[in-house]
Amino acid sequence: MQQKVKGTNIDETTLLATDYLNHFNEIVMLLEMVADMPEILDDVKEWQPKSYIDHFAASTIAEKDLAIEAYDFVPAIYREPFEQTVEQINSMITSTVERLEKNLAAGEMDVLQANAQTRSRLIQRLMDTASAIIHGSAKTMDQSEIDNLMG
Repeated sequence: MQQKVKGTNIDETTLLATDYLNHFNEIVMLLEMVADMPEILDDVKEWQPKSYIDHFAASTIAEKDLAIEAYDFVPAIYREPFEQTVEQINSMITSTVERLEKNLAAGEMDVLQANAQTRSRLIQRLMDTASAIIHGSAKTMDQSEIDNLMG
């Protein structure tokens, strides 16, 4: 499979593609905007998690079929931390949306702004971890690191 992905946007070592992270870039951008435009929260609530395979199945990139095929060959040393990190990202997004909805309903605009900014940065950190895994690192963020970032 490494030979098959050579010269593509799929990492030859991990067999993962960074294009998957575009799915999360959109929600991070929207969360950053919630701080100044709370009405964007409706758009944020429409976002849904999407598996790696589902993302590429719906993608328009030229190598989408290869990305799907290669995923079955991702070495466990990368696949397991990658999937764990994606679960953390999805969980953080879900809890962030719930928290922001509560802040908005309670009229706590300062808290909403702070939560939107803090949580979008934390999600970005998790995405950076996912990107590092895609490029060959097997390191993830454990729950204590996430808790420390949350304060």
